[in-house]
Amino acid sequence: MKTLYTAEALASGEGRDGNARTQDGKLNVTLASPVELGGNGEGTNPEQLFAAGYAACFHSALRLVGRKERVDLTDSAVAARIHFGALADGAGYGLAAELEIALPAVGRQTAEALVAKAHQICPYSNATRGNITVDIKILEVAA
Repeated sequence: MKTLYTAEALASGEGRDGNARTQDGKLNVTLASPVELGGNGEGTNPEQLFAAGYAACFHSALRLVGRKERVDLTDSAVAARIHFGALADGAGYGLAAELEIALPAVGRQTAEALVAKAHQICPYSNATRGNITVDIKILEVAA
């Protein structure tokens, strides 16, 4: 891989209950385990940050593909859910992802083709492929 950009962040404190900040200071968040995992839920958590990053990155890839193919992506959006859970073999924890995509200006076939191409170029999709389950659903298309 030829590096084009490097993001730097530091986590401190108790890991999931601490602080995370980027080297440039543009992101500085309090981390707290969610209530569902026994925490107080009074901060963000790594899964929320991953969901935001994946949604933004996939949407960017989708927009790039749409521009190249001259497709109207007006009002497009991507929502991400990141699931955290115990692995079936009891050897630790894992993640799974869901992406929900709205492409209200295009038909179903075009939407499916664009999403497939975006999934091939999105860095988050490439990082997760073969490592975690990623379920992609197109929820909204033109009638």
